[in-house]
Amino acid sequence: MTILIALALSVFSRSQGEIERQAEEWIQKLRSDKIEEREEAARRLQELGKGAKEALKKQLQTTDAELSARVQAILQAILADEVPLLHPNAPRMNQQAPKEFKVTFSTSKGDFVVKVIRDWAPKGVDRFYNLAKNGYYDHCRFFRVIKDFVCQFGINGDPNISAKWTDAKIGDDPVKMGNKRGRIIFATAGPDTRTTQLFINLKDNDFLDGNGFAAFGEVVEGMSVVDKLYSGYGEEPEQVKITEKGNKYLEERFNELDYIKGVKVSD
Repeated sequence: MTILIALALSVFSRSQGEIERQAEEWIQKLRSDKIEEREEAARRLQELGKGAKEALKKQLQTTDAELSARVQAILQAILADEVPLLHPNAPRMNQQAPKEFKVTFSTSKGDFVVKVIRDWAPKGVDRFYNLAKNGYYDHCRFFRVIKDFVCQFGINGDPNISAKWTDAKIGDDPVKMGNKRGRIIFATAGPDTRTTQLFINLKDNDFLDGNGFAAFGEVVEGMSVVDKLYSGYGEEPEQVKITEKGNKYLEERFNELDYIKGVKVSD
């Protein structure tokens, strides 16, 4: 067993050493006079990720202001990839969604499945896809459930994450599909104000069609689970306080609210 551990550590050490060597080589190319070489080096260093961080940090002591700025930008990009939910502009949070996909919500009441169709509302679907894929909705509470109307969710349980998305608004989509029972929509407070909050129609709410609420998918399995989500608190939970204090506020004051255990995206 000791020999196996030693061999594993040796392989790991060689691997780390190779990454560091590659990082040093690409850092040297950041000094190139050719823009395409610098861009290629920056891309390669970002791909190396955390393995390149130490080598990059050493360069921050340089007196070369241009190199230091390039290194700082790469380090920020690596951090954004490592913790994408804290960086709404990170590439990982801005991928184009597939034409169609399904999302399974595992909740405290059971599972339900949403089928999403990009053509219905492309901007909304891309935002939803990236949030769901990167775990934004995990552990979120269904904080506003109004019988015969909607169930609403999408304020993250961590206020540090919520704060990053408050101003990460997306543009509107034309309303192509009606607000029928079971359809999922981004909440909006007016033109071009959609961020992360969603609701599912608990009945046909056709009057929302003229107010910019563009459905982008619908519950295809488990609508009975959605119907059972706890609705006893009505409009009581304050959205401002949820944003400021996260799940701590809801657990202290509204502990019967149902919640999302996890979300799985299936292309």
